[in-house]
Formats: sequence, C-alpha cells, structure tokens
Amino acid sequence: MATETPSAEEQIIFSPESNPTTPPDLRFLHYNDVYHVDASSAEPVGGIARFQTLVNYYRNDERFKDQPKLLTFFSGDAFNPSLESSVTKGSHMVPILNGVGTDVACVGNHDLDFGVKQYRHLTSQCHFPWLLANVLDPALGDDVPLGNAGKTVMLTASNGIKIGVIGLAEREWLDTINSLPPDIIYKSASKTAKELIPGLKEQGAEIIVCVSHQREPNDNKLAELTGGGLIDIVLGGHDHYYAHSLINGTHVLRSGTDFKQLSHIEAWRKKEGSGWDFKITRRDIVSSIPQDEAAVKVVEKLTRKLREKLDKPIGYTAAPLDARFVTVRTKESNIGNFVCDLMRYYYDTDCCIMAAGTIRGDQIYPPGVLKLRDIVNCFPFEDPVVVMKVTGKAIWDALENGVSNYPALEGRFPQVSNITFVADYNQPPMSRLLSATIGGSPIDPTREYVLATRGYMGRGKDGYTSLLIEEEGGSAKELVSEENGVLISTILRQYFMSLKVLGRWKHWGGSMSRKFDKVQQNLSRSHSFHEPKTGGSASKPGSPVVERVKDGHEHPGIRRANDEEDKEFAEYGEAESQGQGLDGEKIIRFSEREREVLRKAMRKWWRLAGMKGHPKLCDELGGDELEVNWTRAVAPRVEGRIREGKKGEVAMR
Repeated sequence: MATETPSAEEQIIFSPESNPTTPPDLRFLHYNDVYHVDASSAEPVGGIARFQTLVNYYRNDERFKDQPKLLTFFSGDAFNPSLESSVTKGSHMVPILNGVGTDVACVGNHDLDFGVKQYRHLTSQCHFPWLLANVLDPALGDDVPLGNAGKTVMLTASNGIKIGVIGLAEREWLDTINSLPPDIIYKSASKTAKELIPGLKEQGAEIIVCVSHQREPNDNKLAELTGGGLIDIVLGGHDHYYAHSLINGTHVLRSGTDFKQLSHIEAWRKKEGSGWDFKITRRDIVSSIPQDEAAVKVVEKLTRKLREKLDKPIGYTAAPLDARFVTVRTKESNIGNFVCDLMRYYYDTDCCIMAAGTIRGDQIYPPGVLKLRDIVNCFPFEDPVVVMKVTGKAIWDALENGVSNYPALEGRFPQVSNITFVADYNQPPMSRLLSATIGGSPIDPTREYVLATRGYMGRGKDGYTSLLIEEEGGSAKELVSEENGVLISTILRQYFMSLKVLGRWKHWGGSMSRKFDKVQQNLSRSHSFHEPKTGGSASKPGSPVVERVKDGHEHPGIRRANDEEDKEFAEYGEAESQGQGLDGEKIIRFSEREREVLRKAMRKWWRLAGMKGHPKLCDELGGDELEVNWTRAVAPRVEGRIREGKKGEVAMR
C-alpha cells in the first residue's frame, strides 16, 4: 500500500491475488480536479511539466512497448478556480487537457463556473468528449444533458477491446453552481447507470468505466448499488485527496488533485468467467521528477499571455477604493463593503463576514480604470468563498474575535455585509461588542443564519473558531464547501464583466445575465453607479487608452469600443492600437512600476497632509468628469456598518 510520505517511486495501491504474469489487456491513466499549471513549493509539488513527464513515461516507455496503448480518463474540475482562470475564464486549461492526451472527461461543477455557454465554448475546443448522463436541461430537448454533454461513450483500445464509459454526478453538485439554466432535472446516479449500461453492453462493451464527479461516500453508494457486474471501476473526482476502495466487486478510485498525483491502472480479464482484475499504481508528482521541456514551453507561453492580460482594463470606479491596511484593519472600508456585498448577493446569503486580511492592496485605488492586475493583487488568495449555516451566537463570537486585537493592524478585523455592530475598544477583548444586527434586527443567538465567508475562516483561522465547519471539528454546517466555492477574484471579474456595455463577452450566456442582473440590482441599494458617457469625443469608437495624472489622481479615459474579451485566449496580449488621446493630446502611458511609484507618492502626500486616517479621500467623480464609455462605473460607499461607542451609552441609532 502507498505511504503518506510523497515519493517518486511507484506505490502499489491494489494488486490482484492472481498476480498475473502476462501483459495487461488494458491500461488506463486517471487524474481529477486540476487547477494550477505551475508547481507549488510543498511536496508533492505537482505542476503540469512534471505531470506530463510521467504521462509520457506511461504512454511511450519501452517497458510498455508490447502492451495496449494508454487510455486517459479525467474526472472533472479544470476550468476554475485559480488565479489563472480568473484571467482566462478557463481557456488556459484547454491546451493542457489536450496535451495530456485525455480520452474522456466527466463534467465537474467548477467547469461551469463561468456559465454554460463558456463551458460549451471551452469543451468545443477539447479533443475528447465530456460526459454527464444524469443532469438534464429540458431547454435543449427531451433527455438532453446539461451543456449538451454526452451521456456515454464507447472507447476502443488499441487491441480492439471496447470500453463503455458513463459520466455521473451527485445531486449536491447542482447546489454549488450559481449560473445554471432554469428547470434543470437531476436523475439518480445509480438509476441512470442501470438504465444506460445495458445499452453499452449491447453495443459490445466488455468493461464498464464510470467517470464521476461526486464525493467519495456517493461514489461508494454507487458501487454498492451497481456492483456485481454492472460497473467495473469508478474513477471519481470532486474530493481533493487520493483514495481507493473495493465495494461489492467494484473498484472506487480518486487520484488526488492539482497535477500532484495520478493513477496508472492495468486490467486483466478474469480467467474464471466475467469480470476484471486490476492493478492500481499511484504516482506522486515530486520535485525530483524532471520537467517535460515541451510542457515547460507551454506553461511559459501561457503565463506570458497571462501577464499581458493582467494589464487589460476590467472595470471603472468613480470613487477612490480605500484598501489601505490602516483602514480595512481598523474600520469600515468602501472596498470591504463592496466585496462583502458582492459575496453575499452572489450566493444569496443572509450576511457576510470577511477578514480584512483578505484585502492585500494596501493602497488607495484612485477613481478611474481598474485593471485585472489590481483585482488579482488585491485579492490574491486561492481559498474560495464558502457558505455555511451558523447560529447568531457564532456570528456574535466571530465579530468579537474580529475586533479583539484593535487597534493592532491585524487581518482578523471584520468587513461585513448586512451586519452592523458597535464596539467599545476600551473593553477587554471578546467583550467589546455593544450591539449587533443582521438585516436591521438584533442578532438572535439561537437562530441559524446563512453566512458567506472565506474558506480560510471556515477552517478557524485568524481566531474565527466559532465559524469552524463540522468537518474540522466545529459546529458550522457547510452549504457550499471550499471544493465547490468560487474565488473572490473570479466573482469580481464576472461582476465587472456584467457591467460592460460595449464589446461584451460573447460567451456570457443567458444564465449568467439573469444572475448578475439580480446582483447588480441588489448592489445598487448600497452603492451608486454611473452610466457610460454617450456623445462627444469620449464615446468615439477607436479612441485609444489615455492615462494621465489629473488633480492628484490617476485619471484614465479609455478606448474599449470592441473589448478584447471577445477574442480567443491565443490572441490575448495583442498590442493596443496607437493614436491620439481623447482631447487630441499625445497618449501618456505608464508602466506598472511607474504606476506603483505614483501611488506611493500619493500615499506619502496624503500622510504629510494629515489625511492618513481620513475616511473620505476625495469626492466621487461627477458626470462631467467621467470619460468612460465602455462600462458602468461603480462608486462603493461607506454606510456606517461599523461604529465605535462607549459602554453605557446608546449603542445603536
């Protein structure tokens, strides 16, 4: 059996008692839940370049010269979440999946994070089919799977053996996707298997493989109900760990996550009648494995294009966004309000708490263009938003923890949505809250509320032990887990995409429009918007990007009549057209380094001017000052959600 310590050696997970001495009749490779193309720092380091080295070994090494050619199975989740996908909307993973030589995939919940239309756009470029037999979309016709995925497929091995493959998902899978078409139909996984597999066998399938995207207990249940001759092996995904079990004669396998593990599977026909013997070998992708040179070049090309894409405008703010540590870690912030509101409306929860350490910009983003780099740098963490059901007492305790170390600039300080509270910082830690409300009503200690927060806090980090999920030993009930949540940077990008009025992303889709129309309406209750300027020079198509310093602030006007979101990822990074500024002046461009110097200079000026702690740094831009014609401009506000009071005084107005 495999050891817990990552190893470059083959680890035999399961070997048949018969111990076959002949070459196998079939060879499979399995992987699931991959997100990052680069290697990490901890073992197993993963990374597609080392992963590809092992794939090439099992496909081409002399050891397997006279054996059947490798068939590769992927069990879903590639297009999100990662910092890369927040930039590419999943496009960067298409050449990766194709390069691995994938033969068939199951649809994962995160493969739909950017909407069904984008999923179909991405999968149309894949060189293999995607399967999902038990989730149907009646809008596409009778008995048609979501996203026009396949239900089953027949693969033929190099020696002529036919492999019937079915793709299945769990019911909970649906609850993790926020942009599904209406009236989706879910069918029992085991019932669907019993309906479809006989047809595969009638077509000549000699072995049945299920690629699934569901938690291990549901895969085990599927094996219990379909074992004994219906499904020979379940190759699962969704869980981010390596595991194997043999249930009712059916093997259930999941092969880790993030290009850090893979499984090599050898199969022999049983001599005593029907059925198959399997030998399952685990490989960890450790740093001692050499990198495949071709894959290294692919990663370099992708990351270069990512860097170029990071400099593309994504949105426009008509108000300064105060992300300074001195603000977000001690008081209410307009960027904290805005992002917490967005998290809450994205998941339609009662409230939201976000540790201020989530906000890493430590600067004021002046009125004007927001680049994708700003979003990724300000919200760099890769733990997704989670949703949990917790008591009012747990929320009260979380807020007490958040203000417990004030005035220290600690990341635990809470930014909130649909919550107001008053704190007396002269009181002892964990006894500072004077009052707190959710939705305008005092927090009920016994009532259960639905809370959006970071996965980091759901693991009790930064002292948020009252939000610890049950799986970690706490009492919070997970509704959307880390494995199913979406990154804050991705939510922000989707939101700013929804505001664009020209050059709108062509793969947006109706379901995404419905969702973000509702999000926009809800956000407008607390934060103002400015419609794009029409008429005059600023609205002329083809006007180039203009960046200049005006009144002490970076003040961009911008071209964007046909936004580059409509282009394929391969075309990202094309040079912007050159031309005159909006007022006929020569274009002034700043490098990222120059922009950072300007921002630091502004911060120093504000400090010397005594504005360090001032909550309102400048007025919101007026209509005459807005030169943007390609999007609605946002103007996040401070509302008085977090107040300071004194014990014994009236706490809440």
